[in-house]
Amino acid sequence: MSERILLLGATGGIGAALARRVHARGATPVLLARDAAKLAALATELPGSEAVQGDVLALPALPPGPLAGLAFCVGSILVKPAARTTEAEMLDAFRLNALAAAKAVQAALPALVEGRGSVVLFSSVAARTGFGGHLAISMAKAAVEGMTVALAAELAPQVRVNCIAPSLTRTGIAEPLTRNAAMAEAIARTHPVNRLGEAEDSAALADFLLSPAAGWITGQVMAVDGGRSSLRAKGG
Repeated sequence: MSERILLLGATGGIGAALARRVHARGATPVLLARDAAKLAALATELPGSEAVQGDVLALPALPPGPLAGLAFCVGSILVKPAARTTEAEMLDAFRLNALAAAKAVQAALPALVEGRGSVVLFSSVAARTGFGGHLAISMAKAAVEGMTVALAAELAPQVRVNCIAPSLTRTGIAEPLTRNAAMAEAIARTHPVNRLGEAEDSAALADFLLSPAAGWITGQVMAVDGGRSSLRAKGG
């Protein structure tokens, strides 16, 4: 029986790219997503995968059996001035990005311990690098980074926990920021590697962290951000 990897948000840009990588190396993707039609299409594309339709905010029962990994590929982007960001918007961002991730790990923990699995969570460049208009998402993603190190300490050595912090990536949730070519180009120029992220950029690292090749890596927050968090772009 191949290793089983639970992917929450499997039909999103990064989730789907990761599912294809997991499948290509012979592991079994356990696909969880809200959209039934997209989920069925992805499961058909990846023969042998398991599919669970549901929302991470009301997590459905997970299929039984050990898990070699879990990736929480769910997120949101809210760009809004702090003075106009409501309490409800802050709570919504926290529930989806941080609380739902914690509950997913809790639900899968017995299976992850049995499979001596690896967990990959997703933060954002905005958790550590200040950007105007990012109050809600920066708060939520900073919580994910704190959760990463707390879980990594508690669950070692049976379960490894790491986090990926991308910059703006061409996915569905980023489309409001990337649909305008001039805006996308302006944002791209703020990165020393002069482009926006692609889903494959984060999926490649996530697949590595989920694999046995990363067996001595835990408690890390790794940037996939074109250098934006640590370097100044030329002319910036």
